[in-house]
Amino acid sequence: MNRFIRIFTLLLLLFNSFGALYGSYHFITDPSGESLQMPRSFLQHSPFSNYLIPGIVLFLVNGLFCFMVTAALLLKHRLAPTLVMLQGILLAGWIVMQVMLLQTFYPPLHLTMFGIGGMLIGCGGYLAKLK
Repeated sequence: MNRFIRIFTLLLLLFNSFGALYGSYHFITDPSGESLQMPRSFLQHSPFSNYLIPGIVLFLVNGLFCFMVTAALLLKHRLAPTLVMLQGILLAGWIVMQVMLLQTFYPPLHLTMFGIGGMLIGCGGYLAKLK
């Protein structure tokens, strides 16, 4: 079971990080959002005029940091379970902020990613109890 949870956690982390890197690459290289078919009108209730800053934050928080958490888990670092929980909190928080700022709720994406955040919190908690 312990091995299953570690592998499952790694898969969740990789799914999140690759998705974040894909999205952030497009937002940073094309801040208009056109390359992802994201109209600027989505940003009308947010403090942003384009997707550059959200893309940079996405890259750092759910892309780069998530890869660092993955490395910590693979290396069995003592803080890995805590970092997994933190990544879950950051991902869930990202989704909540996204829905609030955009005032748009897209259930397939938002529920899936919020659920992954919750699963990361749970997996990190489970891994922490093993120590």
